[in-house]
Amino acid sequence: VGLGRAGIVMGLEVSRLARNNADWHRLLEICALADTLILDEDGVYDPTNFNDRLLLGLKGAMSEAELHVLKARLRGGLLNKARRGEYRCPLPTGLVYDEAGNVALDPDAQVRETLAYFFETFSRVGSAHQAVKVFRDEGLRFPSRLHNDGGKVVFRPLTASTAMRTLNNPRFAGVYAYGRRRYRRTAEGQKIERRPQSSDWIACLPNAHPGYITCEQHQENLRILESNGRGYAVARGSPPREGAALLQGRAVCGRCGQHFRVQYKYKARRGQLESWYV
Repeated sequence: VGLGRAGIVMGLEVSRLARNNADWHRLLEICALADTLILDEDGVYDPTNFNDRLLLGLKGAMSEAELHVLKARLRGGLLNKARRGEYRCPLPTGLVYDEAGNVALDPDAQVRETLAYFFETFSRVGSAHQAVKVFRDEGLRFPSRLHNDGGKVVFRPLTASTAMRTLNNPRFAGVYAYGRRRYRRTAEGQKIERRPQSSDWIACLPNAHPGYITCEQHQENLRILESNGRGYAVARGSPPREGAALLQGRAVCGRCGQHFRVQYKYKARRGQLESWYV
């Protein structure tokens, strides 16, 4: 069309081209410059004619509005199911859907006992990193579900990120939660995640299914994590600890505003201990 080699653009329903209204009007402009006609089931349109171009613009606007209404209805049905606790979300390791579609504890006794021991260990030591050390010292492994391998459960060494994610997940306390994460895209197309407060969740239904801990224990775990100042979402300074780093508990990231953690690495080639701010 732009090269002037097309005389007419034919389609069964040209409004389907107008799901993106900006692209639709750009096509109308190019057709008008190249003197190209547009045809659909209703008739032939000349974009150089004001009335035809106005009608095509109205069709494009109505088509875009139709797409918005369809998405809104689908989204509304999903949110209504989520508010009733009927929408099936991916479950964390340790919870499965039974034959009736209800959430139940994992039938694997090893998975259940490991998760129960993890929460018991955290209540005893009062720190996620200390719980990771206990698992490492005792040679225990933590279950992890492979979603890209048919939901197969494997046992891996427990990491700090896995421990924090497990402690912050309300599903282990029998709470049906939906809307814990919100996403938006920047102008560069990058997806940004935002985690609202529990009061802003779309659905939060306590005692919706069996859990490994109670809701009171889950709230107590969150309080301990916040008081420890070790949650990834908590930007606060920590008191000076042992080590040679001068800026521990003081250095702040200029991009996210969180305080750096200090790691020490011994360089055998240089024969000295180096400090790394992470």
